[in-house]
Amino acid sequence: MERRVCHRLQDPKQFNGRTAKHSYVDNAKKKIVTEREDCTLDSTVDQHGRPAIRGRTGTWVAGILILVNQGLATLAFFGVGVNLVLFLTRVMGQDNAEAANSVSKWTGTVYIFSLLGAFLSDSYWGRYKTCAIFQAIFVVGLVSLSLSSYIFLVKPNGCGDEQTPCGSHSTFQMALFYLSIYLIALGNGGYQPNIATFGADQFDEEDPKEGHSKVAFFSYFYLALNLGSLFSNTILVYFEDEGMWALGFWASTGSATMALVLFLIGTPRYRHFIPRGNPLSRICQVVVAAMRKWKAEIPPSGEELYEVDGKECSNTGARKILHTHGFKFLDRAAVITSKECTLEDKDLHNPWRLCPVTQVEEVKCVLRLLPIWLCTILYSVVFTQMASLFVEQGAAMKTTISTFHIPPASMSSFDILSVALFIFIYRRVLDPLVARLRKNSPKGFSELERMGIGLVIAIMAMVAAGTVEHFRLKYKQKDCTAHCEDSSSLSIFWQVPQYVLIGASEVFMYVGQLEFFNRQAPDGLKSFGSALCMTSISLGNYVSSLLVSIVMKISTQDKMPGWIPGNLNKGHLDRFYFLLAALTTADFVVYVVCAKWYKYMKFEGKSEEDSNCNNCCDAIV
Repeated sequence: MERRVCHRLQDPKQFNGRTAKHSYVDNAKKKIVTEREDCTLDSTVDQHGRPAIRGRTGTWVAGILILVNQGLATLAFFGVGVNLVLFLTRVMGQDNAEAANSVSKWTGTVYIFSLLGAFLSDSYWGRYKTCAIFQAIFVVGLVSLSLSSYIFLVKPNGCGDEQTPCGSHSTFQMALFYLSIYLIALGNGGYQPNIATFGADQFDEEDPKEGHSKVAFFSYFYLALNLGSLFSNTILVYFEDEGMWALGFWASTGSATMALVLFLIGTPRYRHFIPRGNPLSRICQVVVAAMRKWKAEIPPSGEELYEVDGKECSNTGARKILHTHGFKFLDRAAVITSKECTLEDKDLHNPWRLCPVTQVEEVKCVLRLLPIWLCTILYSVVFTQMASLFVEQGAAMKTTISTFHIPPASMSSFDILSVALFIFIYRRVLDPLVARLRKNSPKGFSELERMGIGLVIAIMAMVAAGTVEHFRLKYKQKDCTAHCEDSSSLSIFWQVPQYVLIGASEVFMYVGQLEFFNRQAPDGLKSFGSALCMTSISLGNYVSSLLVSIVMKISTQDKMPGWIPGNLNKGHLDRFYFLLAALTTADFVVYVVCAKWYKYMKFEGKSEEDSNCNNCCDAIV
């Protein structure tokens, strides 16, 4: 039996920022054996707050646990979300436009809560604790929805399919339903941006090999997200479409519970970044300090601006950001005036008077990210149609092959398969090919280029959807006067191209977004960077809801039922799709201008001495 004993290293040169020394007694050889193990260079710590040892924490062991957790949690979420529009129409009695708006608002709320999760994570709780708490809330919401559906929402039994309507519901029952789905929104929203960043935390980007794995993680993360929803979009959708809603919701509850348990099992293996405190206060400090010195002269070069001594240990362990020349008015926060030269140290280091360059650059970084982020919102308007109007369009097409019925929501499986295919094509074929063609660049498309390509493919998807709807109307049933299923003889499989194009656009837009915002967000705002990606989806859903309402108000005149009525055969959904294609085209033009203006953030490289400073701590058992 071996007994391992940990020793504190007194000499930082022994540690060298790279290894921890371990001594243990080998009883077989009757002697003390000393080992050295590599530590991470990115300031991550283990569950006890001590420097993370590379061989014992993180990497793909922890990464795979998080990917499986994400897959199971996504299965649970989409078990509710992908068919929610049909639940609202068939069980809760809403019409098509009202149900589409309700789904858009609910989905938007999911991603608004991502900002709350990111704030708590970056400021106080850390990503691990935030993920665990919000996953627990997610499970509670699913249990509540499953119980309420089983007890009184889906009554009589088997209602909610195409033929059997459900009875009316009391105010209490409606309130419990909305409480349940918004608890699900809170839990999933607070969890999502943090799990993506927490997974990336398991790879040390200061190490070349792990840095490459970190970039690959985002693609596999998005693949896990889509594969997790594959079961929901096929098996669960089928049972729910047949009226077995409670069974589908209980399956989602079981999956979410398994995800939480698996996440907790990996606790000893995870790497963590220590929260850096409230980012809002750091931003306000820069603004206040700059306003206090609004008359101060800004030096021509950034070398004269205030920065923390590179030899000092940072309490936060954050990397320094190199000075940039944009937003020069903020540089005044880092200008040391003649008055400040006479202040005592405690007054000089008052962050409301004087901020280091890195803190100023954090604010500049956020300001530069905002225009890019705003341009992604309209893409999310296109993306959200897949969970609402695409499903309603599919329900109005021929959904049977022989005697087998195809649930309209299950068509999103083609989107998932498209995502898996295009992730493989991009990583194995397209990216290496572009890298070889660009001899002056070691990598393929940049994140901004990928996002632009995603916008172009989204335009193509909307044109395809509008074209399909145009021909669906040509083959409509003229005797259909109310809410009609299978009200056109055009097969639902004509929707496949629009789903495939949406999937391809996701690989370029959303994976590119995850990489871009995670890479360009400062160290203390990594979860906020992921939340920006989620919040663009949120606002996209709200904009979609607003756009549908405006279109219906303008297009509903006299005897005209509007573009998106309850009976799609009397409307012009194709015009709405073409409108989205035109708006996305205009958004693409603005995006190109913003992408050309954007300046990438650059970190100061860590010297060996800096590594010693950030890691000269207790060795780890």
